[in-house]
Amino acid sequence: MSWWRGDTERTLTEDVPAPPEAVRDFYVDLNNIKLVHPLIVAVETVSRTETADGYLQVYRVIDRIPLGPLTIKVSYRARLRVRADGDVLTEADQSPGVRLRGTVSFTPVPGGTRVTERVRISAPRPLAALTIREAVKAHIEMLAGIRRHFESG
Repeated sequence: MSWWRGDTERTLTEDVPAPPEAVRDFYVDLNNIKLVHPLIVAVETVSRTETADGYLQVYRVIDRIPLGPLTIKVSYRARLRVRADGDVLTEADQSPGVRLRGTVSFTPVPGGTRVTERVRISAPRPLAALTIREAVKAHIEMLAGIRRHFESG
């Protein structure tokens, strides 16, 4: 961490009433996440590259970021490293210098799956408080949205 950047790490969890494979399959398609993430307005697949243990999927994402009474649209690239099984690694880079890095696990629990997202958020100091607050709030809502998606059948 430097004086010029604000950094934090958070761990967010949500229990989802569905099998781990179904929850993971839903999560790794950002077209699904667009349905439950409060900031995402649009998702476009850029590329998919097969890797030795899975694949790397790259998306172009447009978010709407609240700034008091205003909302601005921000476009960025998001990358998901999806192994054949296990954790999913996520990366999102926004201008100017906002970075999110995550590891998402899908653990069987009685009644379904515990989704655990460990996310590291980094932003230039003047944007850090707002970025961290909005990112954490959005990801809590996203995980709750995944739960509601599977509760509704």
